Amino acid sequence: MNKRVGKRIINPARAWVPDRQDVIWIDCNPQAGREMRDVHPFLVLSPKAFNQRTSLVVGLPMTTAEYNASNPFAVAAGVASGRKSGATSYVLCHQPKSFDWRLRGGKPHPMRRLDDKPFAEVLLVLNQIVQLA
Repeated sequence: MNKRVGKRIINPARAWVPDRQDVIWIDCNPQAGREMRDVHPFLVLSPKAFNQRTSLVVGLPMTTAEYNASNPFAVAAGVASGRKSGATSYVLCHQPKSFDWRLRGGKPHPMRRLDDKPFAEVLLVLNQIVQLA
């Protein structure tokens, strides 16, 4: 049932908004070249207020492709579940992207949120690439 908040009507099914450090599903299609394609986990870097206001998320795609074990720009994020159960999940720090999470079917991933330690490592690796700080 919809809920009225001031002049706005809120649909509870649409009340979820991804937040920084969340892992979500996102459809990466269309893609080009070496970009990720299809539906993948995605680590959100942008804060919830930005994501809600713009419908965009800035973040990094994730994969279980084993060759990333030796990729200096990939950070091990933990063990995958579901059909990829037992495989290591990697955050690809060299592929920062922004997506319209609403139009691309963004929804919570079973991992929910990346732990603080691997998240800090992701930020360090990303900073080596983009040198923001």
